[in-house]
Amino acid sequence: MSSIQLNTVNLNHIVEGEGPDMILLHGWGQNIEMMKPISDYFKKNFKVYTIDFPGFGGSSEPVTAWSVEDYAVCLRAFVEAMNIDNPIIIGHSFGCRVAIHYAVKHPVKQMLLTGAAGLKDKHGVGYYVRIYTFKALKHLTKIPGLNQYAETVRKAFGSADYKNTTGVMRTTFVKVVNDDVKDLLKDLHMPVLLVFGQNDDATPLWMGEYMEKHIPDAGLVVFENAGHYAYLEQLPRFLRVCDAFFNVKGD
Repeated sequence: MSSIQLNTVNLNHIVEGEGPDMILLHGWGQNIEMMKPISDYFKKNFKVYTIDFPGFGGSSEPVTAWSVEDYAVCLRAFVEAMNIDNPIIIGHSFGCRVAIHYAVKHPVKQMLLTGAAGLKDKHGVGYYVRIYTFKALKHLTKIPGLNQYAETVRKAFGSADYKNTTGVMRTTFVKVVNDDVKDLLKDLHMPVLLVFGQNDDATPLWMGEYMEKHIPDAGLVVFENAGHYAYLEQLPRFLRVCDAFFNVKGD
């Protein structure tokens, strides 16, 4: 892992592989570790950049409470500092919010958004606290093929509990869950693939259906019997979908 100073924050990140640029953006309360199954797979064909968002993992907290747009500005600073060109972006949940804000202003080749957050629902902040901490995630590691990531999952959720956040990050969380990307969707002019779990109760399937309808060049893949972490619950299927979307040829 490496770190880079970007204005007021120190951003922890990993760069692996060679090839076209790909950026992986984790969800709220998570960190680099949660994207490891994806980076391990794609580093053989891409130059993969995985970051800890400010306030998570090894990155420092923002000095003041941030909006989703602030996170997008930070992502842009990282892209410029690393000389990343026209990247592919894969995001999960909160990472999708940031990706959408970023992509309406800056070049992006393709985006794959799984469990994409960004549309306001009737639920209050307390509901999202329970969803995004998702203590039951440990059960995913019992799925064949994911056992090797048991420690990864544990590390990723070691500091996810909203109740343990203070000051800046708690206020940031409130800003994030009140952000609505609805009016930005029409301005996404790159191919976008949405992957949603049929049983997702954090970002329900209707959100994916709405995004598919309002993003000019979008498709939607629904994983049956999967929830908010569909990309982990059905990892082999998710990676096959990615390969098809990114036109990656098998070995």
